[in-house]
Amino acid sequence: MTKDKIEPFQRFAIYYAPEDGPLYRFACKWLGWDASAGREVAQPVAEGLPGPIAEITETPRKYGFHATIKPPFRLADGKCAEDLAHEVERLARSQPPITLDGLELSRLGRFLALTPIGDQQELMKMADRFVKSLDTYRKQLTEDELTKRRKAGLSDRQLANLQEWGYPYVLQDYRFHMTLTGRMPKAELAKTQKALAPLLAPLLPKPFTLDSLCLFGEAADGRFHLIQRHALTGVSDINQ
Repeated sequence: MTKDKIEPFQRFAIYYAPEDGPLYRFACKWLGWDASAGREVAQPVAEGLPGPIAEITETPRKYGFHATIKPPFRLADGKCAEDLAHEVERLARSQPPITLDGLELSRLGRFLALTPIGDQQELMKMADRFVKSLDTYRKQLTEDELTKRRKAGLSDRQLANLQEWGYPYVLQDYRFHMTLTGRMPKAELAKTQKALAPLLAPLLPKPFTLDSLCLFGEAADGRFHLIQRHALTGVSDINQ
């Protein structure tokens, strides 16, 4: 990891992103952004969509195909990106891979995402660990930022998460998902799901193994880039 590779970014995040393969390549084309290569990708012509694919995918495009583990954050004063990268690597070395039954296309509120099938207890534990262990690297939100992010409908627990961890949907409120669309009216959501499902069906892994995590960075233009991938090489307690 070279210093010049990680210093240009204004925010950092820990994401799961699949390695190169049919699912990853399809998702990059669908979203129009390849975070690993750091380049735009021509989007496909998909029949049956209720509107232009560029509009349907506008919101998730800048992040690339991923599932959030530690939400985006600015570095705390006195912390450097190199140290963050080393700590992510250290945590990954002690984290065992996690295998679930598979992935499926799901509606989450008014957007579409891939979600895991099977017992997610270990996945939740891993996300909790990374959120908490890396929080000393996160710059606290200002009062103006907290006010802006206090959206109507947040529960008391989510408001507490926002105050303590900088994001409402962590810990008990965390849900692993890989976003594929922005928010849409229900009728448009149903049409998009119908069009997208058969394209994804042959690409979805069963089982699904999460065996690496990635450090991502947000560039000045708001696009996220994959900085470094870290294999999960810890040993499960079951195997000890």
